[in-house]
Amino acid sequence: MGEGRGLVASWLAHPLTRGLDLDDPQTTHLRRRIIRQKRFLRRIYEEWYDAVINALPAGDAAVLELGSGGGFLSERLGGLITSEVFPCPGVQCVIDAHDLPFADGALRGIAMVNVLHHLARPRQFFAEAGRCVRPGGVLIMIEPWVTAWSRFVYTRQHHEPFDAETDAWEFATSGPLSGANGALPWIIFHRDRAEFEAAFPEWRIERVRPMMPLRYLLSGGVGMRSLMPGWSFGLWRGIERLLSPWMGRIALFALIVVRRVERG
Repeated sequence: MGEGRGLVASWLAHPLTRGLDLDDPQTTHLRRRIIRQKRFLRRIYEEWYDAVINALPAGDAAVLELGSGGGFLSERLGGLITSEVFPCPGVQCVIDAHDLPFADGALRGIAMVNVLHHLARPRQFFAEAGRCVRPGGVLIMIEPWVTAWSRFVYTRQHHEPFDAETDAWEFATSGPLSGANGALPWIIFHRDRAEFEAAFPEWRIERVRPMMPLRYLLSGGVGMRSLMPGWSFGLWRGIERLLSPWMGRIALFALIVVRRVERG
């Protein structure tokens, strides 16, 4: 039985990333290629990017994207500062999210797609972001979320750690991408929301929208072959809309918007 599951997993693995080191910059570069080539997955990213852009406040101040290496938000948002934790083709800056190289109030927003749950010291990041983002600016995150369905998927079908029971926000890490806790966004913005609000009064949680219980899984993500053809994307989006009343129990991701406010 175990051998059979191994054969299935091997067949489903995307041939470009099979066996690669997650912390190798080449893996991130290959993921960008995969996202562009897989029509179903690319449309998911386009939807996510639309949500990010729609949540940004108007203005001329810069917007920073953390973890840009695998994506293409810069193609849809002019003037975006792209960054990654290591040198990567097509990325402007190498930045550690725990130590942002920007002046106080220099940014109107920070965008993050599947990045927060890789930050081993999130408190330090929120403090740094609070310094760099001007009042009225935002953190916009699309992250894994904890539900009954996502617990099953992330603990059985995903390579990243997913620990919703830990008391700590911080975690040990062996590398910039291999270290993670997929449950961290839910821990911070749901389970420990009062703790976050007390620790960071400069941030107001404006929106948390659980979403997408099926489509990312069906796309195969960046590590697996797509399970559905690109033409079926609209059909599955419609199915997810019908499932919206139960999203709190079945979502795999959440859109999180946190706004910078003046300190009281």
